[in-house]
Amino acid sequence: AAMSRKGVKLLVDSLTRSSKHFNKSEVECLVSLFDTLVAKASSDFAGVGFNRVVFRDVLHSAFGMTDDVVLDRVFSVFDRDNDGCITVMEWVESLGVLLRGTLEEKIKYCFQVYDLNGDGYISREEMFQMLKNSLLIQSADEEPDEGVKDLVEIALKKMDHDHDGKLSFTDFEKAVRDENLLLEAFGPCLPDIK
Repeated sequence: AAMSRKGVKLLVDSLTRSSKHFNKSEVECLVSLFDTLVAKASSDFAGVGFNRVVFRDVLHSAFGMTDDVVLDRVFSVFDRDNDGCITVMEWVESLGVLLRGTLEEKIKYCFQVYDLNGDGYISREEMFQMLKNSLLIQSADEEPDEGVKDLVEIALKKMDHDHDGKLSFTDFEKAVRDENLLLEAFGPCLPDIK
C-alpha cells in the first residue's frame, strides 16, 4: 500500500528533523529507495519494512559487504526493536551513522556489531569468530586457527586496558581514540570511503 503524497511529505519532514546526518532531499532519496526495497521484498512485512534477505542484498551491492557474520550483526544493530524488519526510521537513522556518523557514533556501532551476544563485552571467542571469518586462509601447512588465536592475543594486548581478558566498551573506545585504524579491528562493518 503506497503512502499518500501528503503522508510521504510528513514522514520526510519528521525524518529530516530527527536525522542529524541528512538534509531533506537526501532523506527523500532514502525514503524512495526504502519504498523500492519494500516493494521488492514482498515479505510478511509488506508496507512496513523489509527483512534480513533484502537488507543483506543491499549492503552487499551498495557497500560490498560480504561477511555473513558481520551482515547478520549489522542487521541486528539496524533492527533496533528486534522484530526482524527494518522500518523506514531504523533505515534512515542507521544509514546516518553508517555513512556520516561521528567517530563516537561509529565506535558505538562497531562495538555493537562485534559484541555478538550483546552482553556488553567483546570476548576472546567473539574476536576469534569475527577474525576467523575475515581472514584469508594461508598455506596448507599452517594451522589457520593458530594464526587467528595469535591475532586475538595481539588485539587484547593492545586494546584490553583493564586487563580482564575481554573488551568493554570503554576499552574499545579508548583503543580506537588512540588509534583510529582499530575501529574495524574485527572485520569490515562500515562502507569503504567511496
